[in-house]
Amino acid sequence: MPAPGAVPHASAPGRAPSTGVPAHPGATDPHAAPAGNAPGAVPPGHAAAQRPADTPSTGVPTHPGATDPHHAASAPGTSAPGAPPTAPSAHPAPPAPPLPAGAPAQPAPAQPASAPTAPQGAPSTGVRFDRPAQPEVPAPQPPAQADDYTLQAPDPRAAADAAEVPAQGGGPGSAVCVACRAGRVDDDGYCENCGHAQPRERDHMEQECGPLAAVSDRGLRHHRNEDAFAVGTTTLPDGAPVSVAVVCDGVSSATRPDEASLAASRAANASLLDALPRGTHPQQAMHEAILAASEAVNALADEQPAEAREHAPQQNAPACTIVGAVVTAGLVVVGWVGDSRVYWIPVDRSAPPARLTEDDSWAAQMVAAGLMGEAEAYADHRAHAITGWLGADAYELEPHTAAFKPDRPGVVVVCTDGLWNYAESADEMAEAVPADAAARPLHAARVLVGHALDGGGHDNVTVALVPFPAVPQGAGSA
Repeated sequence: MPAPGAVPHASAPGRAPSTGVPAHPGATDPHAAPAGNAPGAVPPGHAAAQRPADTPSTGVPTHPGATDPHHAASAPGTSAPGAPPTAPSAHPAPPAPPLPAGAPAQPAPAQPASAPTAPQGAPSTGVRFDRPAQPEVPAPQPPAQADDYTLQAPDPRAAADAAEVPAQGGGPGSAVCVACRAGRVDDDGYCENCGHAQPRERDHMEQECGPLAAVSDRGLRHHRNEDAFAVGTTTLPDGAPVSVAVVCDGVSSATRPDEASLAASRAANASLLDALPRGTHPQQAMHEAILAASEAVNALADEQPAEAREHAPQQNAPACTIVGAVVTAGLVVVGWVGDSRVYWIPVDRSAPPARLTEDDSWAAQMVAAGLMGEAEAYADHRAHAITGWLGADAYELEPHTAAFKPDRPGVVVVCTDGLWNYAESADEMAEAVPADAAARPLHAARVLVGHALDGGGHDNVTVALVPFPAVPQGAGSA
């Protein structure tokens, strides 16, 4: 049984969820997978490398005040405590003197614990571990020296003091450190007073493009932002407005995941903005855009050093997920590979919200196959192992596309799992989205990023908001 709120698999793109979003008739995907396949299923015998995953292309950076990149939590260790036993001494120590009468017995020395047992591995059929579980508490840091002190990094959402912090949010050439507000930032991006690393351009990015907007943030645990987005507007041949939003999430264990997500988002966005004005059907344009994104990511693998290509040309190749939405005056088209999502939220909340995509993940595969319930599958440590991604080491590219024809105004939420992990169901996402999101998409995107940061910010967070129906260019946020 499919997960509640999820649409049918992309093999039937014309079907809509039973939550007030009727399907667009006749809009089918000529490249969709055969009916009955679980999302992201891979034929037996084709095992892909198991890897754990996690910015925007043209966003306008604002002051993020992001946390110190050295604050990221370390992965839990797996080595057994204690050192190996040493050979007995040739001259054993004399026995301890007897204790006085009435003295408490001395406790025996503690024995080292046995090594922990490694968790059971994931299935060996096209599953790669995308996002390992993040520890709730960062790993303990070594004790500070007498002249050291701990500096609490500022909240990425904190508003910058315009008189002190430049538009780039701190960094090389900035007059004042965003952390201590006193020291000068040197050319290497560190404060000369407190030594705090300044936020990089991709730590926090925002862009407003006509009626739609997007925000991306590094989060509170990762040392860099490996998400990316691209947004744009254009017109169809008949002059009708159309909005485009693409969001990508880099696979953290891959090489250069931030470059992969950036290349994919830019390529897909450019493909859509080129095809739609020429009259290409939005669903076909979305399919072609995902293929273009895949080619852009694959090209990064060819840029590896010659020695690396000779020995393992596809090992640890750059990789990312992708999700996108095309919104016209009467149609919403979505496309994806991976586990980033699209949600539909009615403006007046008069109809139930809906999730418009289905994850390419181990958990979704188990639910679709009827082997587990949704709660049980997503509680499993393998839940976020992705079964579909863009990259040279992907077994087979299977773009999913679907078309919907909403019957009332609303907002389309395009996001990475850094957000939906804190608002997973459609109802939870609807509660997090501000009521005026369609009129103020940039404000709403900031609120949603703040929602994820308040929840823990364990991952990079990226969200794009697209009002439906599409409105003419120039009708931006109030």
